[in-house]
Amino acid sequence: MTDAHPSPTEDGTGGGVGVDSFTAPSNAERVADELRAAFETRREAEEAVADPGIEVVETVTDAYERAMALLDRYEDRATGTGDFGAFVEFQQKFLEVVESVADDAPAADAFDAANETVDRRRLSEKHFESARDALSPAADIAGLLEERVTARERHRTATRDAEQCLSNLNERIAELRRLERLGDADLDAPVERLREPIRAYNEAVGEAFETFKRDGSARDVLSFVATAAGYPLVDYDAPPADLREYVGSADVGGDPIPELLEYADYSNSKLSHFVADPQELKARVAVNRTYLTRLDGGPLTVSWPPPSAERLRFFIPELVSVVSRFAPDDVVARCRKLRYLAEAPDYDRLQTAAEARESLTDAERRRLQRGEVETALDAFDEHRDRLSDVLARYGYESGARLVPSESYSSESQSSDS
Repeated sequence: MTDAHPSPTEDGTGGGVGVDSFTAPSNAERVADELRAAFETRREAEEAVADPGIEVVETVTDAYERAMALLDRYEDRATGTGDFGAFVEFQQKFLEVVESVADDAPAADAFDAANETVDRRRLSEKHFESARDALSPAADIAGLLEERVTARERHRTATRDAEQCLSNLNERIAELRRLERLGDADLDAPVERLREPIRAYNEAVGEAFETFKRDGSARDVLSFVATAAGYPLVDYDAPPADLREYVGSADVGGDPIPELLEYADYSNSKLSHFVADPQELKARVAVNRTYLTRLDGGPLTVSWPPPSAERLRFFIPELVSVVSRFAPDDVVARCRKLRYLAEAPDYDRLQTAAEARESLTDAERRRLQRGEVETALDAFDEHRDRLSDVLARYGYESGARLVPSESYSSESQSSDS
């Protein structure tokens, strides 16, 4: 079990603590500005649709698309001395589209103007082009819905980017606070009081598992690992389902794992003396060789430097439950005693000292001495607070404020001041 302390880099993707980790990310203000701009763009797009009303906009959009489709469909057939039937049909259908738009609808005049252009005894290509030009105001109305979709997606993306940036800031702040805590560590503290019992247990449980894997049946070992993988703090990967099914039912599942791996290297003719179906063994064992080979007692050990006292208190009872399923009593006893380490009054001091010795680099120590960690923390906290505020006011979940209202403008202006 290990306590992970990721150290984000300049772009927040993780990595060691370097110079950039002490520098506030330059994109924090950029993503905040983009979120504000995306919010305003979306608000304007929402208002543009809400002003005439969504039903009106949809009606005009539908009429515009039908009108343009008629112009495209009949231009060749209804012009000049072409198909008279198509000419009449076009004028009738175009008039129906125009009449579907209410007189007080936005761009209603555009439809009337387009209809006047094509309402004549003979039509030419220039009349169709003039009709299209006359419908330009309707095209603007028809574009409102698409603009709203685009604005919403931009706002959603800007919100996600701001949330990711905020997460990166929080990770860096956590890492800097960890460095600050380690900077106060007593490097002369007797950490061997923790190291020795943990080392002794780790060696014992590692040897016990090695013996279990070498001498126990593959069926028993994989059954144990499958059970251990169900414990939240024990970091085993559950055995592949096909492998466990095979060792659970085949006679060869009673043999130890090293023997199964040796069988997998045999030729089919040699292997037929040991198993009924050589192909099945190779299909189930050979393909899982890496998993079986890497299987060890690592997930049953305690990390060095050790975890926090609280984490150790939760981890040890799980370990005792798991280790007692295969290990000798003396190994279980060593494991059980580790819980008492976390109860010692000076555990936190010793744990912090151990972590500082193991993880603090010379460069980090110098930064701590010069006060750069504290300065960086102040800068990161300021960026984090500002970005949190922007997210709360302009993030996608603030959609209620996007509903146009008379009080919106004054409210928005006062909140930005």
